[in-house]
Amino acid sequence: MGLRALLGVALLGASAGLAVGQAGQTTLVVPPAPLLPVQLGDWVKGDAPPADSVAQADDPVLAESGLKRQERAVYHSGANPQQTIAVTAYQFVDATGAHSAYSYYQRPGGYKGPKIGDETANGFLFRSGTTLVSVDSKLPVDQTAMVLRDLETHLPKVGGPKGLPPLLPTYLPAKGLQTDSVKYALGPLSYKAMGGMLPGEIIGFDKAAEVVTAKYAGQGTLTLLLYPTPQIAGEHGRAIVEEVNRIGPPAGTVLLRREGPLVLMTTGAWDAAEAKRMVEGIHLRNELTWNKPVPLEFHAEVLKTYSLLTSIAIFCGVGALAAVILGLFLGGGRAAIRVLQGKPAASEPEFLRIDLSGRVAAIHPEGIEGEAQR
Repeated sequence: MGLRALLGVALLGASAGLAVGQAGQTTLVVPPAPLLPVQLGDWVKGDAPPADSVAQADDPVLAESGLKRQERAVYHSGANPQQTIAVTAYQFVDATGAHSAYSYYQRPGGYKGPKIGDETANGFLFRSGTTLVSVDSKLPVDQTAMVLRDLETHLPKVGGPKGLPPLLPTYLPAKGLQTDSVKYALGPLSYKAMGGMLPGEIIGFDKAAEVVTAKYAGQGTLTLLLYPTPQIAGEHGRAIVEEVNRIGPPAGTVLLRREGPLVLMTTGAWDAAEAKRMVEGIHLRNELTWNKPVPLEFHAEVLKTYSLLTSIAIFCGVGALAAVILGLFLGGGRAAIRVLQGKPAASEPEFLRIDLSGRVAAIHPEGIEGEAQR
């Protein structure tokens, strides 16, 4: 009993020490780098601007588009502190969400200034990768653009699929397109906020649907809906047809066509012939890029496949060579033993000989013929 008690006390002490050690562990969390830099040339970062001077960060459309974080700041000129530029930056999960928010905040009216980042709209609203930037500046356009170009180089850069913009807006025909009317939505809130005429619940955003709407000069509105599979597109396409029939004449000239996972629909004041030409002229396409570097994962899989096939070929070759050597060894050894016994190397007593010549002849085992000759 004394030994058992001693072991129990030792185990209890060890477990207590382990618990204390685990409780004393500290996890170090490194905060992400600031979204906006402290300084841009001679422009120095100051306090955040008023919330009403930029796009509202609490807008539910931003959350629906995948907003990760945002930051506001006012930059003061080192040469003249009275000159300021108010900047708000929104970082999204991917470029698709950033493009959706960009199209939501884009307003009618052509932009005459220089291009900044991947997309630039009126009032110095621009997108760079996964980041949307809204700017309020009273300075000349060229001076503001110079500061924003410097800012664009400091914004986060994201590679891979997350850095690619959506493909659906590229299917819109360019002829007659009013570019400032293009709206890309990933959810029912953004679709409704951008003027969509269909109920959000029948579109299928819960099944990863994408929608882009655009107006054409002298015509109506073109809507493109992209779904993960043709089956999902067919299901929701039928629901859309029922809804349009329920709306009736207020929907305008309605033509709907489905091609695989893509659904195309015209609404509004379209000429019937032009609407038909529009929906029949858009087709899904496969894009193949030869100069795009192959991902490292693809190289790894190719090397694994090559190594596996090489190993199989070597194994088959070694097995075949071993079979040949073993056959020669066994066959040669058996023939040598027969020769040492005074028998022919290539004949077997138990083998039967079949004469196909048609002559009648007795077939005798080799041993019996040897006895008769003696």
